Amino acid sequence: MLGIYILIGLGVIVLVAVILIYNGLVQKRQMVRNGWADVDVQLKRRADLIPRLIETVRGYAAHENTLFQEVVAKRGAALAAGDDPVARGTAESALSQPVARLVAVAEAYPDLKANQNFLDLQKELVDTENKIEMARRFFNGAVRELNIAVESFPANLMAGPFGFQQSPFFEIETADRALPNVNFRGA
Repeated sequence: MLGIYILIGLGVIVLVAVILIYNGLVQKRQMVRNGWADVDVQLKRRADLIPRLIETVRGYAAHENTLFQEVVAKRGAALAAGDDPVARGTAESALSQPVARLVAVAEAYPDLKANQNFLDLQKELVDTENKIEMARRFFNGAVRELNIAVESFPANLMAGPFGFQQSPFFEIETADRALPNVNFRGA
């Protein structure tokens, strides 16, 4: 009779452990989904700013049509990349480069640099880039936690059968900010 109680007790312990591990994996997966939603919102915000920035710069630098077309094409590719963090990261990295060049065009046009609309858009773009970076860090932290849980014992025994998988990190290479080259040495 004591053996039956011990087996029932072990069964309850195993069941509780399975429930706790499963719920922990669900929580981590939801954090990854939440993190990706935050990243996506900020990337869409940046994508919405780009056409306004192009129109402002176009008024001053109409001969930069090749750059404008490149920005529009890469913006479209970034929006079309969808929810795959690897594809989206590659597309967003490709978009960062011409956008930085677009902002750098302002250096050649003093009237544009003084234009309040351009300054506001530039400030908004920098703010959005900072928000993207914060959202990316949160997302990658959530991915790291999920990936560790999926690989760690004993959760790894349950992760596969219950459909939990590792998620890819969201990597994006932001182009160097288009800042003027200032030389105080006079050289």
